[in-house]
Amino acid sequence: MNDNDKQQGPENSGGGGNPWMRSLMIWVGILLALALFVTMFDGRSAQSGGNVISYSAFLDKVEEGSVREVNVAPNMITGTLSNAERFRTNTPDDPQLIQRLREEGVTINARPEEGPNIWMVLLYQSLPFLLFLGIAFFVLRQMQKNSGAGGAMGFGKSRAKMLTQKEGKVTFDDVAGIDEAREELEEIVEFLKDPTKFARLGGKIPKGALLVGSPGTGKTLLARAIAGEAGVPFFTISGSDFVEMFVGVGASRVRDMFEQAKKSAPCIVFIDEIDAVGRHRGAGLGNGNDEREQTLNQLLVEMDGFEANEGIIIIAATNRPDVLDPALLRPGRFDRQVVVPRPDIEGRVKILEVHMKKVPLAPDVDSRTIARGTPGFSGADLANLVNEAALMAARKSKRLVAMQEFEEAKDKVMMGAERRSMVMTEDEKRMTAYHEAGHAIVSLHEPASDPIHKATIIPRGRALGMVMRLPERDSYSYHRDKMYANLAVSMGGRVAEEIIFGYDKVSSGASGDIQYATGLARDMVTKWGMSDTVGPVEYAAPEGESFLGYSSSQPVRMSNETAQLIDAEIRKTVEGGLARARDVLTEHIDQLHKLAGALLEYETLSGDEIKRVLAGDDIDRGDAAKRNTPVAAAGTSIPKTRRPKGPFGSPQPA
Repeated sequence: MNDNDKQQGPENSGGGGNPWMRSLMIWVGILLALALFVTMFDGRSAQSGGNVISYSAFLDKVEEGSVREVNVAPNMITGTLSNAERFRTNTPDDPQLIQRLREEGVTINARPEEGPNIWMVLLYQSLPFLLFLGIAFFVLRQMQKNSGAGGAMGFGKSRAKMLTQKEGKVTFDDVAGIDEAREELEEIVEFLKDPTKFARLGGKIPKGALLVGSPGTGKTLLARAIAGEAGVPFFTISGSDFVEMFVGVGASRVRDMFEQAKKSAPCIVFIDEIDAVGRHRGAGLGNGNDEREQTLNQLLVEMDGFEANEGIIIIAATNRPDVLDPALLRPGRFDRQVVVPRPDIEGRVKILEVHMKKVPLAPDVDSRTIARGTPGFSGADLANLVNEAALMAARKSKRLVAMQEFEEAKDKVMMGAERRSMVMTEDEKRMTAYHEAGHAIVSLHEPASDPIHKATIIPRGRALGMVMRLPERDSYSYHRDKMYANLAVSMGGRVAEEIIFGYDKVSSGASGDIQYATGLARDMVTKWGMSDTVGPVEYAAPEGESFLGYSSSQPVRMSNETAQLIDAEIRKTVEGGLARARDVLTEHIDQLHKLAGALLEYETLSGDEIKRVLAGDDIDRGDAAKRNTPVAAAGTSIPKTRRPKGPFGSPQPA
């Protein structure tokens, strides 16, 4: 451990010593004070010990000559009998008492009347108050210790936590799938290891790097890898930890955080979710001089003010860069904006291999096949996929995780868990089979459509059935022919219900498909210029930050005629997809019946199995593989009002 690692972190700033010993000493002090309090009140009775006798009995003993010595005090007589027994009694105002005692030869000791001791009186009166103060001090210390630096007495202290090697060292070997982002940050690691390499040529390392990306892409992991590679202290804090209800607390915490960082320089300060404190100034109510803006102003000054913070590198992460204040993004503060994207297929392969190292794998597991079937997955999604596969293998008491578990885990993550306990009527099951078969048949006859991965009528999540399509490769653009193909596929389920069951029997199962098709058609017309009638003009409102439910973006200015024209084009585009789906299913009605029958028999079919069914080949699964889910008895039914699940799924009843 170097000297920087020995710096006292914020969590240890409450003083040295063992906290358990300090608490023990405080409780011992409280118990001693209570014992002293009781002892002082019982002291007088202890000093005036002896048997209590009446005054008449005392006079009788004097006349008998059995009293050897007495101590005469105001209103009290104590003494010793001939047999060494002690006694005490209260005395009235008896002027003949002294004479009687002298006649009997009793030794007389006189004690003057004692006034109250001023110190004892003060102690009696102040002891309860001191005891209360001691207990209150102990409680406040415990509150401050349990609340960290932001406890009852430390509102202005930074809540940044310094991570050391004990928390687990993370290096670039643990980060995969984001090679471009990692290369941009390797220069920071080289500077922290050898600052003179850049200083010789007059170069200055960027003061800050902003990591921008979707949730789960590995922004926090990448920041920890930088600290692990450089071997420097790593302070981490969330943007929400700065802001409090008390004005000035956030700015004080920013100052304290940078003071701690200066003591440990060179170091890295990582601020997660910086948009909590770095939003545009002036967007609030009132005069805008609120606590969050004061905190942001102090952060701007500390990052690039009159005082230079050499050796302190600020790394922040956010998935909302559009709401950050422009002063925070200018050169000199966050000099670099590093985009951490979702991984492509090669990146997903590397991420899967990193997470699969911790799992015992069967020989049939192919990471590239799994990566191909998970387009759009982030690093966190892939880690969850591997974990779900391991849990499924553990439930089956397997020693290795096979490809079957990964396929089941992928279906569970993408489509939801199977709900085999859900009882469906025969009519509902048959309608779901034709609905999903309609999607699949249209998809097979649309050249621009993605290949079918799986079709199922087993309820998953909120859907009664689903047709899942996967692209052959990662695509970064959206072409016109594919848009029209997706419109036709989305309408395939509704058209199949109308052809097979009639116009009056069309169900609400296509609500999600209609919602998807309408949104796609609206984007085609208003955003992407795919309508020849409207032309290549953008009519969609720009996406802006919403405040109190209202968008900060200006509404789109258009005439009533233009709005009517846009609505007509959207309807025309959607109905075009409906017509294409009707043409395909009318021409291939025999394939629709074949596929629906196979779905009723097997319940789940892969893409290859669907092609074999349509070609007239048998599916060899064995009798055990057939799904014989019982249906409800005759006369029972379930509601047909369904919730939207997705573009090609049959939602479940409400």
